[in-house]
Amino acid sequence: VQLQASGGGSVQPGGSLTLSCTASGSTLNYYSVGWFRQAPGKEREGLACISSDDGDGSTYYVDSVKGRFTGSRDYAKNTVYLQMNSLLPEDTAVYYCARGPLGSGCPPYRYDYWGQGTLVTVSS
Repeated sequence: VQLQASGGGSVQPGGSLTLSCTASGSTLNYYSVGWFRQAPGKEREGLACISSDDGDGSTYYVDSVKGRFTGSRDYAKNTVYLQMNSLLPEDTAVYYCARGPLGSGCPPYRYDYWGQGTLVTVSS
């Protein structure tokens, strides 16, 4: 199973980006998919962790991104998205997607397969 996160880039504060997560060799559709980030010198943190319709279909958001980030999934495309709005300089980090069993919640250790990460830089 290989996950690929894409869509990162450089934006000004207040801008928006949409990250995509795809998988080759397997499906994302029956698993929890989480979005995580890691800034230099900081631990990896869970941002938005999305269950599937086979689970409870819920999405967990960490407080720092609630109201700004939205996770979603397209089952037909086997793709999970993270829409990021109102970006702040402190959102600068490498963003990862990962797949885990249903009911994983958002702690990174519960996720088995990880993408390589995509860099998001928020700066004026």
